[in-house]
Amino acid sequence: MDTTTAPDLRYPIGPLVLPEQTLNQGSRLALIAKIAVLPDQVRAAVTGLTPAQLDTPYRPGGWTVRQVLHHLPDSHLNSYTRFRLALTEETPTICPYDEQAWAELPDVQATPVAVSLALLEALHIRWTILLRQLTDAQWLRTFYHPGSKRSFTLDEALTMYAWHGQHHLAHITELRRREGF
Repeated sequence: MDTTTAPDLRYPIGPLVLPEQTLNQGSRLALIAKIAVLPDQVRAAVTGLTPAQLDTPYRPGGWTVRQVLHHLPDSHLNSYTRFRLALTEETPTICPYDEQAWAELPDVQATPVAVSLALLEALHIRWTILLRQLTDAQWLRTFYHPGSKRSFTLDEALTMYAWHGQHHLAHITELRRREGF
């Protein structure tokens, strides 16, 4: 009897695990490095994909590679804005957005993926410059997410978005591996 279980295609790198304590400088730098290299990793992951392959869902019922590619800068731009709000306001309430609805907007299909790759690259350059300048006290600043009904520290947000990028990168790379793209 086969006791192995099929991998969870929704979470190819496993679910997000938030830190239970304040991160140290080394942990932060490692997470910032993941954010810094993500655009190059994503570009490499989609190089050579055909339009049909870009329109392949990474799992049954999931987004297409094209939707994932456009989602990354959408999501990370929101996160970058949340960091800036938390650094300049006292526990600001951020504005959640409907990721699924954004993924279905007409620009997702009409915009070349190169545009979102360029946006992701420029955004991550600017974002990592900011992240590398933060003090220990700034990492403890918070924003309130009304959808989650809780506040997040910037340490937690850093953890979330380093994971988020690798999570969606793995959606693409695992699809390519499974399908032989």
